[in-house]
Amino acid sequence: MGMKKIAGPNETPDSARLAGVELGGTKIVCGLARADGGLLERVQIDTQAPDLSLPRIREVLETFIARHGPFAALGIGTFGPVCLDRSAPGYGRLGPTPKIPWRGCDLSGFFGDLFSVPVVIDTDVNAAAMGEVKWGAAVGCDPVVYITVGTGIGGGVLAGGQPVHGLLHPELGHMHVPRAMGDTFRGSCPSHADCVEGMAAGSAIVERWGKRLDELPPGHPAYAQTAHYLGHLVTNAILTVSPEKIVLGGGVMDSGVLLPLIRRNVRLLLNGFIAVDPVERGIDKLIVSPGLGVNSGLLGAIALAQQA
Repeated sequence: MGMKKIAGPNETPDSARLAGVELGGTKIVCGLARADGGLLERVQIDTQAPDLSLPRIREVLETFIARHGPFAALGIGTFGPVCLDRSAPGYGRLGPTPKIPWRGCDLSGFFGDLFSVPVVIDTDVNAAAMGEVKWGAAVGCDPVVYITVGTGIGGGVLAGGQPVHGLLHPELGHMHVPRAMGDTFRGSCPSHADCVEGMAAGSAIVERWGKRLDELPPGHPAYAQTAHYLGHLVTNAILTVSPEKIVLGGGVMDSGVLLPLIRRNVRLLLNGFIAVDPVERGIDKLIVSPGLGVNSGLLGAIALAQQA
């Protein structure tokens, strides 16, 4: 990767610019920021096949350099599965993702060959969790779970201020939970059919109902059905991770109708077993919307770059 640029001759590490890329199933967001998270540039493009999307990302980042000078590091938050073992030859390579054209895509190799800076890669949801802990709704909290409900469903976990990796990384959206009563939908996940993602992600909702959730009236049964699956997912996250904050983001959550339904379902499912104030009397502060809005993933990628 050549010489690693840490800061220019007139920059301190605190003032150095950092680049971030949020690689999602529907859209890609590229940004340039100061080390304090202040965004200087934000560009959104549609996600296409990698042979189209990767050159477009390169063009955007090169435009940032032309306007502001070189950046010190690049953070990438991507949909998964992705290899996050930095000692492995496949670091940054996508695995059997449901986005089939992207399977095997070598993000580390592509971006590492382009820019003489450190490139740090993590999942988009781990990155979003980092962004929310650093600048958003989860400041001062540990552990933290970030769940995005969009084209797919993903979950990131931070413990001790660091993203959880382990065997690979958390894939909360692919756990199986009980079906909603009377639900006969096969499920849309190409790997697991009726996992949570296959039953409640944006793509599954469109396949079921022919419309996005925000195109359906608030009383439509799709809301209760989606909240059933997400309520089980959040309950399992509470029981396994014991987080101090759960942040629910992604386009499917934008309607504002789902969040109170999910909170109610979580309390019913826990049934008094986790008898602590944040569950019993403060669940509206335990399960929250992103403090950074649509920029959680992008600023999380900036936070990844900052770690470099």
